[in-house]
Amino acid sequence: MALTTLLLCVFSLILPSHGLPEAVENHNSSDLLCTCNKIAAAISGASQVFFPPAPEYSFDIEHAYSSSNEASACSVEPGSAEDVSEILRILGSTRTPFAVKGGGHTTNPGFSSTRGVHIAMSRFNETKVNSMSGTVEVGAGLTWDQVYEVLEPTGVNVVGGRVFGVGVAGLTLGGGLSYLSNQYGLTVDNVAGYELVLPNGTVTIVTSDDDDLWFGLRGGLNNFGIVTKFIFQTHPQGDIWAGIVYYAENELDAIKEAVINFQQKNDTKASIIVNLAYSSDQFLILVYYFYDAPTPSQVFEDFLAIPATEGNVSTTSFSDFVKSLNFQPVFNGPRTFYGGAPVTQYSHAIFDAFVNQTKFWGAHLSTLDKNVTVISSLEPFDKGLFSHGGRSAYPPDRSHAVLPTSLAVQWSSASLDETMAFALRNISNTIHATALADGQNVSHAAVYVNYALFGTPLKDMYGGNVERLRQIRAAIDPEDVMGLTGGWKF
Repeated sequence: MALTTLLLCVFSLILPSHGLPEAVENHNSSDLLCTCNKIAAAISGASQVFFPPAPEYSFDIEHAYSSSNEASACSVEPGSAEDVSEILRILGSTRTPFAVKGGGHTTNPGFSSTRGVHIAMSRFNETKVNSMSGTVEVGAGLTWDQVYEVLEPTGVNVVGGRVFGVGVAGLTLGGGLSYLSNQYGLTVDNVAGYELVLPNGTVTIVTSDDDDLWFGLRGGLNNFGIVTKFIFQTHPQGDIWAGIVYYAENELDAIKEAVINFQQKNDTKASIIVNLAYSSDQFLILVYYFYDAPTPSQVFEDFLAIPATEGNVSTTSFSDFVKSLNFQPVFNGPRTFYGGAPVTQYSHAIFDAFVNQTKFWGAHLSTLDKNVTVISSLEPFDKGLFSHGGRSAYPPDRSHAVLPTSLAVQWSSASLDETMAFALRNISNTIHATALADGQNVSHAAVYVNYALFGTPLKDMYGGNVERLRQIRAAIDPEDVMGLTGGWKF
């Protein structure tokens, strides 16, 4: 094996560069190709390495949003935890930059993309229900809509993502918000175990008995190795009542009062997302309704009394509802960044601030790029949102709920990337200042990890947990193998 690998590495110096992009060729392309060939020689037949311009390579590196794409030297699709182990050993020993992609839904550049070796987890694609234990094993390469489709005929469900195309791995490792979170907590609160390949290549199963690793994986993202499989607790699932309804701008006051009143109703089966959007010189209101039963209680009565412009809410399956929330192309969509603006409640002042910020930045940015869309997504979760699980990397404080509030901006011109990031940070800072003036205790309100824009300080997401997470990381990964990949690093 050693001789074969050596010959492959030498041979790679005289082979054509497999169509490597110029940016990669200028970044030690020979070393990168050597590493790719070492991996190809070490992995089993369950796995495969691809080079550009192979269609498999293109699929592996692409993300839901074009702003997240990078052209790697090669991509590798591991098909077993043992092969992931071999890959990590090689990457660590050669100090090669790499990326790990589950669903590819992140908007932060470089978080699951690289110019080095791109690991695509797509072959970890099984969903296995264990009715005896009340759990389901889910591969790290799946998206939530794929999982829901398999689970639909079984009568059980898991606490997972809310829209089409979101990956199981990224959402879970960042905490995980769900339509079922009011009842059962975050996605991490419903994990029973992880199959994890440690940075040194050891394959292990992590459970609550493992203390530090268990704590770190609950919101600590990819700092502790590569998760290949999740084991989730299941919950009974029948038909739901759900849909999307659009409202005209002149109904803003009525929507505001409905949101404020909704926060006082303690029906944990109910969930809403109120989207305030500016696009194509129009201000739009879209409300996602969800009720975990075929017919709802009176919890939505204030909303349903408001005249709508279009939309439909009806009895449907959980799987079909999530499939209907497919507003983006699967790959290579518009450039997009997310941001977070956590508050403790949606008061009159906070609601108005989100409206004003969405309108202002939507109108301003549209003068720079006519394809701009700015969205503020208000998420009035139950006050007991964080009460369903024990200590975790995220959230750092479980004593009271924080309403995460997603911010998003979409555009088409790559030259405006920094401008869009500036706008998101400005909106977040303005909302934070408004919340403080409103008397809300948001001085240390943690930004939801999966909404945090690149450059967000670790303490803003993990608070007082940062030091413990650094200690766990140092003990688990003394050679800093996971530091070769993107994302938030302790």
